[in-house]
Amino acid sequence: MAPASLLALTLLGGCKGCGQEDAASGTGEDDGRPSSIRSGVKVPLPDGWSALVAPDESFQAGPPGQPVLRVDLRRGDGEQLPSVDTLADRVREELKGFELSLDQEEETERYSLLRITLAPKLADGGVGPEAPGFFGARRVGNDLFLCASLPGASAEDVLRATEACREIQVQGALP
Repeated sequence: MAPASLLALTLLGGCKGCGQEDAASGTGEDDGRPSSIRSGVKVPLPDGWSALVAPDESFQAGPPGQPVLRVDLRRGDGEQLPSVDTLADRVREELKGFELSLDQEEETERYSLLRITLAPKLADGGVGPEAPGFFGARRVGNDLFLCASLPGASAEDVLRATEACREIQVQGALP
């Protein structure tokens, strides 16, 4: 598994202050499997993107054939919305083997979003190719949605994924 994939899973699975380990998510589509996400969750996707429920029950979306956004649900953990500083600290901790720049930090009472650029540190002291990424958390009612870009996302995809995370809604829930 690529280091960026591991980071996304680590941050989503163990974000400090983010709550329980039992992530569950879904699209609301009937794919024949029971989904543990409640109906009424809306993740606004850009035109041309599609969504699926991954084998680990995370919600993933992106252009056809290339998921670039992962969303995990932490039911009842809305009060544990991490600050953007907490997200940045966790990213720095997990990405010690990468050169990292924090490109955008955005925080409100309902979400924390962090866009980054990372490049692997090479054994010869240089750095490898840069890649964009983002991590975020969105509180909707009593629930917490944890978001991350997936490896292979373009800079434009990362911007679109960030916007989708910012706008997650649950019908009937308070914002």
